[in-house]
Amino acid sequence: MYKKILFIACLTSSLMAQTAQEFKDQQMQGFSQEKKQFSVYKKTQKQEFDTYQKAQNKAYQAYKKELGIFWEEPKLSTNTKWISYTKDNKTKTNIDFKNQTITLQTITASEEEAQKNLRLALAKAVTVNTKTVQETDPLEIRISKIKKPFDIRDAKVKAEPILSTIVFENKPTKNDVKTYVTKHVQMRNIKSIDSTKVKHAKVYSLNVKLPEDTMIKRSKIYYKQVRKYADKQRLPIALIFAIMQTESSFNPRARSHIPAFGLMQIVPRTAGIDTYQYLYKKKRLVTGSYLYNSTNNIRMGSAYLHILFYKYLKDIKNLDTRLYCTIAAYNTGAGNIAWAFTKTYNMKRATPYINTKSPKEVYNKLLRDLRYEEPKHYLKMVTKRMSAYYKLYGS
Repeated sequence: MYKKILFIACLTSSLMAQTAQEFKDQQMQGFSQEKKQFSVYKKTQKQEFDTYQKAQNKAYQAYKKELGIFWEEPKLSTNTKWISYTKDNKTKTNIDFKNQTITLQTITASEEEAQKNLRLALAKAVTVNTKTVQETDPLEIRISKIKKPFDIRDAKVKAEPILSTIVFENKPTKNDVKTYVTKHVQMRNIKSIDSTKVKHAKVYSLNVKLPEDTMIKRSKIYYKQVRKYADKQRLPIALIFAIMQTESSFNPRARSHIPAFGLMQIVPRTAGIDTYQYLYKKKRLVTGSYLYNSTNNIRMGSAYLHILFYKYLKDIKNLDTRLYCTIAAYNTGAGNIAWAFTKTYNMKRATPYINTKSPKEVYNKLLRDLRYEEPKHYLKMVTKRMSAYYKLYGS
């Protein structure tokens, strides 16, 4: 009887061990299959986004080529300039947020027509909102028709003032706009040169200076959003405003050559992916129009600063030192911060050395040894502007 019981026990133990092993094998097989599927998904996602981006670049270049029929050097928007054209491509508006100027140009054969075109362009520039711009911009209309990757995140651009709150004290009436336009569009202020592209026509140009407090007034449009996300990400309000001004000069249509988009210049393929995953626990790419939405842009820019300060650079003990490194890293990446101290891109190697230095020593070291001039200038400008925004908005 004892032997029989022992035999049954051994048999049961053997079967259980076999079942456990089979279960483990099945788990590993399932994990391997999931990993393979995720790898295929990532590859497909990358291929689709590459195709989408190539189509965008093609539309971008085709539009520039069309503009080249009329303009000697056709220009499109940059991080600090919003440049737009009329449907016939013959009138151009260039709002330079950094230098606080509006430059209007039109190609026509008569002074009377030039004055009319420049009046219409100036009236639109000082009254149009961000939603209307997105919906009527010829290039954006073309881009919106390009097939998007299946899981890319897109969004509508909400209506926010661009120049109306800067130029006018209150919501402008038609008479307010007419008075402003008439004051600035006068033949004595308009310059002209012969067009090199259109026969028997001239390029008429007009410069209009924006108020000196343009930058402050532009920042006030975003105060509530900045305050909200600064609190949420445990960041100084002044830091977000200083970054925003340095990145785009508060140009809501900011687009760099990289391309990076919007107020805080988010690059979809790098900071965009990291930030979206941090915020929503999913790896997703976002469109340019998603980032032209100021709420999305400020939320993502603030979240990326949080990632830098509280994750990538978290082992830097002194908070002022870490802040300097975060500012520079927003522009050039955490790896380049490490390079300034160790000539490697490894922050784990750089951090112990950084922790032996005072904030001032680290700041000076970054200004001296960062690999490129741009992040050096960037660190100086953001630090300086933070002081101004502390005075304006407090801590």
